[in-house]
Amino acid sequence: MSRPNVPSVEGTSVAAAEPKQEQEALVPSRRQYLDLKAQHPGTILLYRLGDFYETFDEDASILARDARIALTSRSFGRSGRAPMAGIPHHALNHYLGRLLAAGHTVAIAEQMSPPGRGLVERAVTRVVSPGTVSDPALLPAGENRYLAAVHRLGDCWGLAWVDVSTGEFAVAEFSGDGAAARLAEEVVRLNPAETLVPDDAPDPPRGRQAPGHLTRLETWRWAPDRAAETLRTQFRVRSLAGFGCAGMPAAIGGAGAVLAYLERTNPALLALLSGLRVGSPGRWVGLDAATRRNLELTRSLGTGGTRGSLLGVLDLTRTPMGARALRRLVGQPLRDLDEIARRQGIVGAMVGAPSARAVLGDALTAIGDLERLVGRIAGRGAGAREFLTLAAALRSIPEIETILGGMRRAASSNSPSCRLAVLPSPVSLDACPDLLDLLETAVEEDGSGAAAFRPGFAPELDDAVAAVRGTREWLAALEGRERERTGIRSLKVGFNKVFGYYIEVTRPNLSLVPGEYTRKQTVANAERYVTASLKDAEARILASDEEIAFQEREALVRLGGLVTAEAGRLLATARGLAELDALLALAEVAARNAWTAPEVDESDVLEIVAGCHPVVEAHLGGEPFIPNDCRLGGDGAGQAIVTGPNMGGKSTWLRQTALIVLLAQIGSWVPAARARVGLVDRIFTRVGAQDDLARGQSTFMTEMVETAAILHQATARSLLILDEVGRGTATDDGLAIARAVLEDISRRIEARALFATHYLELTAVADELPGVTNVHVAALEREGRVVFLYAVQPGPADRAYGIQVARLAGLPPWVADRAEALLMAAPASSAPVIESPMSIAEEDPAWLGPMESSGEPSLTPAEQLAIALRELDLDSITPRQALTWLWEQQERISMVPGEDLPRSVPARANGSGG
Repeated sequence: MSRPNVPSVEGTSVAAAEPKQEQEALVPSRRQYLDLKAQHPGTILLYRLGDFYETFDEDASILARDARIALTSRSFGRSGRAPMAGIPHHALNHYLGRLLAAGHTVAIAEQMSPPGRGLVERAVTRVVSPGTVSDPALLPAGENRYLAAVHRLGDCWGLAWVDVSTGEFAVAEFSGDGAAARLAEEVVRLNPAETLVPDDAPDPPRGRQAPGHLTRLETWRWAPDRAAETLRTQFRVRSLAGFGCAGMPAAIGGAGAVLAYLERTNPALLALLSGLRVGSPGRWVGLDAATRRNLELTRSLGTGGTRGSLLGVLDLTRTPMGARALRRLVGQPLRDLDEIARRQGIVGAMVGAPSARAVLGDALTAIGDLERLVGRIAGRGAGAREFLTLAAALRSIPEIETILGGMRRAASSNSPSCRLAVLPSPVSLDACPDLLDLLETAVEEDGSGAAAFRPGFAPELDDAVAAVRGTREWLAALEGRERERTGIRSLKVGFNKVFGYYIEVTRPNLSLVPGEYTRKQTVANAERYVTASLKDAEARILASDEEIAFQEREALVRLGGLVTAEAGRLLATARGLAELDALLALAEVAARNAWTAPEVDESDVLEIVAGCHPVVEAHLGGEPFIPNDCRLGGDGAGQAIVTGPNMGGKSTWLRQTALIVLLAQIGSWVPAARARVGLVDRIFTRVGAQDDLARGQSTFMTEMVETAAILHQATARSLLILDEVGRGTATDDGLAIARAVLEDISRRIEARALFATHYLELTAVADELPGVTNVHVAALEREGRVVFLYAVQPGPADRAYGIQVARLAGLPPWVADRAEALLMAAPASSAPVIESPMSIAEEDPAWLGPMESSGEPSLTPAEQLAIALRELDLDSITPRQALTWLWEQQERISMVPGEDLPRSVPARANGSGG
């Protein structure tokens, strides 16, 4: 990367310096760099050098690799050459984002004195790690960026997390059986960018998703007593009991470690942390990493982003903070009936007020990202423009309160039990009128549209501006006076950063130059001069500019401190508005798509009438979605075996059922004509085929690990979605495993479950276990082609249509034909049948075949076949069993020599598909 005329630390131009002079000039800056580097070990030091941030030695190699820039080198005199890489100062955020994404911690050293007066003074002004980013330019607008800390004390796991851009700070503890698994679920939900652990501790439980970049912190910082004192000092309290965490030593250790880490990296961020919230994981529906992935709650497996996910359908929010609140709602379904009803009532009131809904949305848009705006001000990263933005947001709050008041009155008149009145209340929407008055007296837009301080707010700044005003007016009039005095009509007064102010005279007029002009520079076709009065004016302006810049910084610090003192009020208002925005989005989606309010209760019933998959329906481009019902629990079966062809809609129906339950328990309306959802405590899904090469797990091993986790953790309150368990191994093993899993769910766990399978033999379980039923997705075959009906109907499927689906997928015709021929030629017994504890043979001896069941060996095979056929109870066997019986009889007859029987029978049409 070229660096033309980059100033060195002494203020001379590197390009203009001789090589030896350049080397010697850079030696002091090299020592300065090494001193700063020693003060910040374990970081990449970005060292401001003119218009670039430079790195050296190993840091340069890392920067070149992870920021994808060129690696060069530079000589430092007797110190030799060192690797070097740099980035332009104006592109800092772009490359800083790449370094943070790679997990690096970056220290940024700025120039603290102007160049040209010896060695430039430098200092590290901030340290940024993946979890301590507060600049909105480096953050995804619709997502929280968390720093987490995991701490184990005995059998108890503590978790603390903070979003330094919004001030969210919380802790939770996990103990007892399954504590590590519940901790891993919460870490997956938070998806922290960085996770702190004690330096002598093993890596925390991760599930299948790593908890961001791991940073190890000295063990002594995690001691509960020390951490508690750190927290009390931060919050200026004598006891943590008021926060509800006094008896949570593991969590307190984690929270103390978070504060210690922020103190080390960027102490300014601590100003935003004024309290601690205790999380209650038992209040939310458990969702492990596999379930979040399989249901595509916030990230689509197809696009890799929110488009194609549930969040992508729901996110009609008007503000970034509302988008973050909605993401949290989707990731934390509730188990609290009162809170679910409260949210449903708010959504319902908004659905019933379309005009007010539109006006409210417009008003929220004017608020912007109030959460992160307050965070930026508290972190001392704000300029005057941010204070103007804050004032505009506060002015919009009374309008929102007026709109909500009208909606409350309208809704309560229609429904006395309307819940809108409780969110947000006038208390949680504090417009901070006193703070707004302060801001309106402090900042304004000047005539050019720039943000500036109003006269009177900072008297020292006013004095500095006034002191130089006369000089600037004199300078502005200088060009006209000098033209008139000298008669040089082309005379110009200009300024550049190298030579300062000058008077420029073109060559044809050099004879008119007064004697008091002193030549300073020669340029093409002109000479540049200075005068004593011009140099004096320049000195006064430069001194005043420095004073003005200093006083502006002081005014920003002062105003920022006054706003930060009210951060608690502002953030409470911001969170109320964010939740309001999220619920408004749910109402808008419900109104646009004619969703209905579900009934959520304490029963074990799951009843969905005409349910739809919210994501699939949204992406059909106007084509109708075929709705389906689902009934589990209550007086009916709690588990359903789902069969049918590939591409017939099994997986869609399974996922839509889970998504409707999840939507109901976040307080949303649902895509169904009617729904009743008995509260679930956890949702588990085992769908799809994925290996995990990073952990050395095959597809089947991954499937079994996820299935084992479900069987160990599920309760009678859980909802289980299992798709093709056992398919990753041999057919006989897979069928046996699938049956054993289904039996355990039905007999021991008694959870509501949908169990999709291509093992048609498994449908026999429904005849033996009273809690299990069969359903199938319907399909028809016409002229050798399968027609999917996408309708879920009672009973088992009679075949899988595998070859027909393969033809649809584009399998070459000769391959599909060969597969069909092989299927017709294969004996049906090649597909194992798992007999029940009370076998079919015990119920019906004729099932064993004519030779064994007739008891009369003197009969001919034809006679034995006729007797067995008469005794066969066609009402009690499945189509698959009947087909298998026929194939067995054909095989036995073909083995009897000399019989006057036909040696072939009509081949079965199109096969069963397994």
